[in-house]
Amino acid sequence: MTYYIGVVHKDADSSYGIAFPDLPGCFSAGEDLSELERNAIEAIDLFLEGEDVALYPARDMNAIRDGLEADDRTAMLMAVPFMRSGGRTVRVNFTVDAATLAAIDAAAKRRNLSRSAFLVSAAHNEIAGH
Repeated sequence: MTYYIGVVHKDADSSYGIAFPDLPGCFSAGEDLSELERNAIEAIDLFLEGEDVALYPARDMNAIRDGLEADDRTAMLMAVPFMRSGGRTVRVNFTVDAATLAAIDAAAKRRNLSRSAFLVSAAHNEIAGH
């Protein structure tokens, strides 16, 4: 998983805004920091959809801060996760109690998903903070 560093801005009487120096033109907004993070994850996903991610290397927070204009150096920075879906699937084995497994299977069935698809979806949502 890659973390892109966003520069967060908030003016009085406005939403939070975020822009990503390593992803030119990628930006988002949210009414609070939780919404900002969710929207930022979606913005990165859309920005990089169909792109060669290697063309957009993520720098660390110190490199981003050092590259900011002097008046932006006090801005809040946010690390936003990016995880490309797809690629080779692998079989995994894990242990879970029977009652939890039954609840997983019931929830998957309600959504017309396989157990695996449900667990992957739940993991992506948790990683993204949803």
